[in-house]
Amino acid sequence: MDVIRMMKLLSRAALALSLTAISGAALAESGQLSTQDASKQFVVDLGIGAIVKPRYEAADSYLVYPFPIISVGRFYLPVFGQVTDGARRTGPFLYPAFNFIGERKASDSADLRGTKTVDWALELGLGGGYRTQHFRAFAELRQGINGHTGQVGQLGLDGIIYPHEKWEVSFGPRADFASEEYMDTYFGVSASEAANSGGRLTAYSPSAGFKSLGVAARASYDWNDDVRLHLQGGYDRLVGDAANSPIAEGGSKDQFSVGVGVSYRFAFDLF
Repeated sequence: MDVIRMMKLLSRAALALSLTAISGAALAESGQLSTQDASKQFVVDLGIGAIVKPRYEAADSYLVYPFPIISVGRFYLPVFGQVTDGARRTGPFLYPAFNFIGERKASDSADLRGTKTVDWALELGLGGGYRTQHFRAFAELRQGINGHTGQVGQLGLDGIIYPHEKWEVSFGPRADFASEEYMDTYFGVSASEAANSGGRLTAYSPSAGFKSLGVAARASYDWNDDVRLHLQGGYDRLVGDAANSPIAEGGSKDQFSVGVGVSYRFAFDLF
């Protein structure tokens, strides 16, 4: 069994066990805060993880990528006060939203023959939502830098359960959307690229809109008051103009991911 097929099977298995989570670089929330941390102005979890995901969007091959973990438990702003308060299980929350997309080259796959190189891109933005003890709804918007300069966003809804006092498991549907600039960068095919593809691709100009629908889940374990372990991933199905792209037709409309990570909590006052 080759590595690519093994990665696909591992992704599907993790999804079926509901032990995977929010697919993205930033985790939305911190775990239960200790009494001492709940008295601080700022509580931030920082960490690192590794995730198996498609080589590029619409690819049918997979690679392992590193990714950072940032969770904001409490965040204070002068005048406004405690903007985010993870000590409460009910109420609004904010979090940094970001993503990194690696360089895409024609040599990455025969399905990309004739296409131009797309440079790496960094996406920065903000997310927010409302949660209760067993429910979370959120939306985020990110701005692309370098490889693309479009806007991308996600809508999500989660159910939250606590199998044990140290465990938190969340799962629910996702909907991703993107601007026309983003869609054209990753799913569009110019006339010259179509001509250079040797007949594999046809010219295609996608519009802005929803690009995928899927499900995601996350399991987090509090090793102690400061260290938290995470297992995350999900499944997305390309839809609309993204699914109709010649690049998706040659690759795969089904996109899986699974990852693990560890984070450490920092609690402090600045004001």
